[in-house]
Amino acid sequence: MGDLADMVQRGRFRHDLWYRLAVFPIALLSLREHSEDIPAMAEHFTRRAAARFGLPYRPVGERDIALLVDYTWPGNVRELAAVMDRAVLLGEGLRLEVARALGAPSPSMPQLSAPFAPAAARPAPGPEQAPRPDDIEPLDAVVKSHIERALAATHGRVDGPFGAARLLRINPHTLRARMRKLGVDWRRFRDG
Repeated sequence: MGDLADMVQRGRFRHDLWYRLAVFPIALLSLREHSEDIPAMAEHFTRRAAARFGLPYRPVGERDIALLVDYTWPGNVRELAAVMDRAVLLGEGLRLEVARALGAPSPSMPQLSAPFAPAAARPAPGPEQAPRPDDIEPLDAVVKSHIERALAATHGRVDGPFGAARLLRINPHTLRARMRKLGVDWRRFRDG
């Protein structure tokens, strides 16, 4: 609230709003200032994510806690919740993928770029890595495989907040049309 008081004094913030907001100031620490709470919060968010996504709960390991405590958390608690959601989804109910959720490659998975890294940060393939024409799959086969991976991660859910359409950042109607065209049956990915 100190910054707002300065803004009021300089005439950059309305006095009447200041008096409405300054009833009882509460100072909140950033997550990096109370890192001792990270293990308990990570466990809570992991349990919540497992329940939301219909996946088995996997406890947060010591190595994962060390990674979480060492991270700077510019997005605070909301970022921690999102990281644990990603860790649960990436682990597909078999394990937690905290390192990958934070953007680091996992030893159990092939090395990939960080999930939110800009394209400029990804290395461009050099001439020595150029694929042979025989190694290139048809686009429909690649799209089908990608849709099937999303359906597997969401247990056959197509739309809604935890559906494949949201993971793929595509309209659910468009996704269903592509699934029909490619012969993808979402029911194959439902448990039981």
